[in-house]
Amino acid sequence: MGQLKYKRYVGSVEYSEEDNCLYGKVLGMSNDLISYEGQTVDELKKDFEGAVEDYLTSCNDRGIKPRKSFSGKLNLRMSSELHGRVAAIATKTGTTINEFINKAIANELEHV
Repeated sequence: MGQLKYKRYVGSVEYSEEDNCLYGKVLGMSNDLISYEGQTVDELKKDFEGAVEDYLTSCNDRGIKPRKSFSGKLNLRMSSELHGRVAAIATKTGTTINEFINKAIANELEHV
């Protein structure tokens, strides 16, 4: 699956064999659906950017703050044993659990 990016919004790229077209939706939007489609990649990009612009205009017209593609908040579940180990190491290194997990994930992503 590919991705499109525009104004800090990230969208998927999918193919519909049934409709013989490309389509997608903005990822990470919890309550709003922003979808788009096209016959070519260029058409898909244009419709994606237009859909984002329409969304931003709609929010502005209604006087509401647009949602971000990803909020930056993540609910993470782990075993209580792992949670305890993370807390202990974070305390030992003088950081917060949140900072420790962010650094660990960033480090892991560097190796992907």
